[in-house]
Amino acid sequence: MKKNRTTKWLALAAAAALCVGALAGCGGKDDKVIKVAASAVPHAELLEQAKPILEEQGYTLEIQIFNDYVQPNNVVEAGDFDANYFQHIPYLEEFNQKQGTHLVNAGGIHYEPFGLYPGKESDLANIEGATIAVPNDTTNEARALLLLQDNGYIKLKDGVGLTATALDIVENPHNIELIELEAAQIPRTLPDVSFAIMNGNYAMEAGYSVAGDSLAYESADSEAASTYVNVIAVKEGNENSPKIQALVSALKSDEVQQYIYDHYNGGVIPFN
Repeated sequence: MKKNRTTKWLALAAAAALCVGALAGCGGKDDKVIKVAASAVPHAELLEQAKPILEEQGYTLEIQIFNDYVQPNNVVEAGDFDANYFQHIPYLEEFNQKQGTHLVNAGGIHYEPFGLYPGKESDLANIEGATIAVPNDTTNEARALLLLQDNGYIKLKDGVGLTATALDIVENPHNIELIELEAAQIPRTLPDVSFAIMNGNYAMEAGYSVAGDSLAYESADSEAASTYVNVIAVKEGNENSPKIQALVSALKSDEVQQYIYDHYNGGVIPFN
């Protein structure tokens, strides 16, 4: 009898140990904590707006800000964070392909128009021989080149679209010189270049408004506008978990969408 009782307690202890190691399957408190890696603007700001909505559902949202486009994916792949919020789908797909990661889109939240901003020059009449800073990662550089093409400053090879690089420029009538830089560095280069094309979040972090400060920006019906939706990204297999679905739902709520309309002057557009 004593042996059976001891065996029973050992079995219960083993089960408890397994539960501690996999709280998601045992209803543990970690089920109610959502850790998200995010860019500061607007992503972390929008997550802050989602916090009280999630709290009403019993979730605690923990946000950590990252200042690059690599670590937020690495920490989700490693399982240190539940999700990240900073990137669009083309960048996510390219990252997976190059880095061998297994990240997927759990839900599209918003879109940020790219803008062409003044640097040393404030008038596009001075485009002749201009130096223009553009992001150097493949997906965002293509987007910058499409913006220049849409405004008649360059012409790209037919069909290159969202895969375009500087090598695909077939006409450059204004002798523009592209300065390819890491996206986060571009705002700091404005005093040194004629113009710059900036990602929406980095422009906002630097205090620029696409509606108020840019000299040209992506139209709502552009190819980029329908493609570069910023998403909640998670490790494959977690996209349908209750807490990730709750996170996406909170970010797409009427309250967060109204915050977007009230605070970003067209620099952020909700995705529906």
